[in-house]
Amino acid sequence: MSDQSKHVSIDNSGVDPQTNFSLNPTFAAIVDSRMARRNFLKGSVGAAVAAFIGGSLVGCSSDNDDEPVAVVPPVTAAPLLGFTAIATGRADSIVVPEGYTARAFLPWGTPLTGSYPAFLADASNTGEDQEQQVGMHHDGMHFFPIDARSNGESSTEGLLVFNHEYIDNNLVHTNGIETVPRIADEARKEIAAHGVSVAHIQQQADSSWALVNNSPFNRRITGATPMELAGPVRGSANVVTKYSPDGSRTRGTLNNCGNGYTPWGTYLTCEENWAGYFVNTDADKPREHSRYGVSGSNGRYFWETATPTADQYQRFNASKVGADATEDYRNEPNTFGWIVEIDPFNPDSVPQKRTALGRFGHEGIIFGKLEEGKPVVLYSGDDSRYEYIYKFVSSAPYYKTTAGGHLLNDGTLYVARFNDDGSGEWLPLDINNTDFATKAAEAGVNFNDQADVLLNTRLAADISGATKMDRPEWGAVHPETGEVYFTLTNNSRRTEEQTDAANPRAANVTGHIIRWNERDTQAATTFDWDIFLLAGDVGTATPGTELTLTADNHLASPDGLWFDKNGLLWIQTDMSGSQQGEGPYGNNQMLVADPVTRNIKRFLVGPTDCEVTGISATPDMKTLFVNIQHPGDRSKPDNFTSHWPDGGNSRPRSATVIVTKDDGGVIGS
Repeated sequence: MSDQSKHVSIDNSGVDPQTNFSLNPTFAAIVDSRMARRNFLKGSVGAAVAAFIGGSLVGCSSDNDDEPVAVVPPVTAAPLLGFTAIATGRADSIVVPEGYTARAFLPWGTPLTGSYPAFLADASNTGEDQEQQVGMHHDGMHFFPIDARSNGESSTEGLLVFNHEYIDNNLVHTNGIETVPRIADEARKEIAAHGVSVAHIQQQADSSWALVNNSPFNRRITGATPMELAGPVRGSANVVTKYSPDGSRTRGTLNNCGNGYTPWGTYLTCEENWAGYFVNTDADKPREHSRYGVSGSNGRYFWETATPTADQYQRFNASKVGADATEDYRNEPNTFGWIVEIDPFNPDSVPQKRTALGRFGHEGIIFGKLEEGKPVVLYSGDDSRYEYIYKFVSSAPYYKTTAGGHLLNDGTLYVARFNDDGSGEWLPLDINNTDFATKAAEAGVNFNDQADVLLNTRLAADISGATKMDRPEWGAVHPETGEVYFTLTNNSRRTEEQTDAANPRAANVTGHIIRWNERDTQAATTFDWDIFLLAGDVGTATPGTELTLTADNHLASPDGLWFDKNGLLWIQTDMSGSQQGEGPYGNNQMLVADPVTRNIKRFLVGPTDCEVTGISATPDMKTLFVNIQHPGDRSKPDNFTSHWPDGGNSRPRSATVIVTKDDGGVIGS
């Protein structure tokens, strides 16, 4: 090691620092006046939310029997939530209900492509090895049936596509990350451990699943994979770099958290806490860096210090070191913070960063209910304290026979404002919109063009008057009703003055779930909202409803969210290590809810120190895929706090879990 080396201090909290200090009202303040009103469903407001009711508010208690109550019919005749809820626990294993079996699958380091290098138990694999292996810290995912481009009915073979959010500095190498300057091959390995894996899998005769070796579909997309910028930001002066002087290309995708998938059979991966990978030591940082939290001292993993020096590592230094943007990487951070579209069925395709969907800390991306001949609608949350929820509406209509990624290149990006009477508005972030232009002028903010607005999505949302939320994370859309649900994971900075009837807690350390229904069509600019669930310990009640949490369903920090085809809502948690270790909740878990009755049961508990995140299923709903991220994340290189999934004294590894019902039935029934 060089005499200049030093021990590395790395923040592995996974949460970007707060960067929103605008004066927009907090969601808590709005909920105060909204939820304190017991006559919410009466009068003109009741008329406005008639479409929202549609069964979604069944179970709401009322002081007036005249308030309307309706139900959404189930989309399947099969019994729902037929399993017995499991208890919380702290075992270093996967626990599922009686009658179900869970098996680990495709853990970090599984040979996937190329020469299929084996994973070495001491984590001494090289950077080149990691580029051919399953990445680290599994997150969002989707199962594409092998016949997805035709009828999409196969439940025995398909492509499992899944994210790799970040790396664990104490586990990724034999002795962890120790010193800087960083060793180039270690940095190469860490960059390769990020991104996305595409795995061709097939069910075997004994009903187990296996990777199809040597399949042309098996693929790694990493933090170094060439990508294209698509949409309004392509060619902007603010994305010009030494690598791409015309502002059309970039390399890699990082901090891939939640995900989505398109009706035309492609995968969407989301760049969340990407800003921390870069450093800008300039005295004056551009707003494209400062509003997102780009560091002034060092990148999260010090990749910019890697020796021997190489362009692929120098790009993480966003300081001005050249004569202009074509000679350095001052604009490199501007090529991150996007939704990335990947075609899993074309291994030679170049991933596309869809810039019309906005630049922020995307937790996930979900389509609204599709309607032939009408625009496509997508929702995404910005996972940071006091950030926002966004909606994109395409300019062109959706037609199944011609749909493709072009629909995501042109449209209007909106940000949500939640009004105190239970209504809401989608505020356009459009330089050609008179109201938005007026607000920008009043705020003294100048945008050169729509590309500038999108590069500064957070700033545009600030001046629009959007509602600041408690870490908006995953969303889910009911397959029949089109209702939209979003997790608000937590916000410990809520003060005593912000407590109210809906959030009667000073410091929202346990989070909640909000939902809304668009008025008229999915592309509407107004909506009606309510709170579905307040998370917390046993006895926590969601005011205005009959829901009080019990030992079968108490939870904290809801994060992952997914509707299955039968209309069941699956909820995954992401509690901190201390909250898991000392609180009443045990390890992170997954629950399932009937959104009509608010009946909620705990279905799965993960191993020590993990996050339960990412979920998908086969079309017949008989195989469930769930990701387990960072088991043993409080480990030291010589002291592992988990040994899952391999057991014994093994190094913990993120992995997918395959859950099946022992009688071969539908999951959740």
